[in-house]
Amino acid sequence: MSLIERFQPLVRRARDESSHITTEEATKTALILPMLQILGYDVFNPREVIPEYIADIGKKKGEKVDYAIMKDGEISVLIECKPLGTNLDQAHFTQLYRYFSVTPARFGVLTNGVEYRFFSDLDDRNKLDDQPFFRFDLLDHNDRDLEELKKFSKSDFEVDNILGSASQLKYISLIQEEFASLITDVPEDFVKFIVSRVYEGRMTQSVVSEFKPTVYDAIQQFIREQVDTRLKKALNSSDLSVSDVMRSDPVEKEVEPEDGIETTQEEIDAYNIVRALVCAKVDIERVVMRDTKSYCGILLDDNNRKPICRLRFNGKSIKRVEFFDDDADRVEIKDVKDIFLFKERLLNTIDKYIQ
Repeated sequence: MSLIERFQPLVRRARDESSHITTEEATKTALILPMLQILGYDVFNPREVIPEYIADIGKKKGEKVDYAIMKDGEISVLIECKPLGTNLDQAHFTQLYRYFSVTPARFGVLTNGVEYRFFSDLDDRNKLDDQPFFRFDLLDHNDRDLEELKKFSKSDFEVDNILGSASQLKYISLIQEEFASLITDVPEDFVKFIVSRVYEGRMTQSVVSEFKPTVYDAIQQFIREQVDTRLKKALNSSDLSVSDVMRSDPVEKEVEPEDGIETTQEEIDAYNIVRALVCAKVDIERVVMRDTKSYCGILLDDNNRKPICRLRFNGKSIKRVEFFDDDADRVEIKDVKDIFLFKERLLNTIDKYIQ
């Protein structure tokens, strides 16, 4: 059984049972210990996993880190746990910092059962970095994340192998965060840099202010065009183009308002995109849209037991698509055309129903 397959029950529990996981102990039992088991550790063997690990430091006596993982008879990973739902940006993990400096551990993990943040001492030996080099989200991860997480499994754990890519992972993550900030709130220095390369006039504050929304629009348009280009390439396996999909008409009876239900144009567009993406596996006539007040469902054979995905738009500023492949989660999208990025997930769902 693959790592992805072993994760699915835990993903479903984190998604469906979160309202019942309200304490730190419940988080440990329901989510964190199963995660360690998935990674191959015997959580009942104190030679592998030590709960409530104590390492007295100077005058600090009896303080505990939630778990310590052993490798070759030495502490290799320290884990500090917080209750499910805790904002890890605001969480204190002082024990992790203190214990890291007095044990052989090279890695510290802060987790709330869903999000896992991995730290090391890349900046200053024996001192835990302020920033994690890797983050794993149980409800929002990709194949690359799984490959990195697998390095921490009992069978694959090699300190040098992990540290070899840790620095790059850390700075990629930080650069991505900065880039995300840049494209949502363009700083003046960046506006000046860009405008100075295309504008021949005198660079004044009023010119910078005038150009700022233009630079923002240019960035957004460039990103969208790049995405569209990739989506068009992804459609090469079918005879439909992006414009064909966005123009195609749904079946009338499936989108007429009923009992206060109003199917929006965005839902219609998304429905047609899904049909275009799965047509390589099934006849698109088998793909049916059924709208409700809370979501718009897209089904195979008009069967509630065969959901392909659910569109949770309903006029909200935040759009989410719920998938039903092995990962079974909800993904936030910016634009309806982002659904093209999830072709493989939709096809994997179809495979489940036609096998």
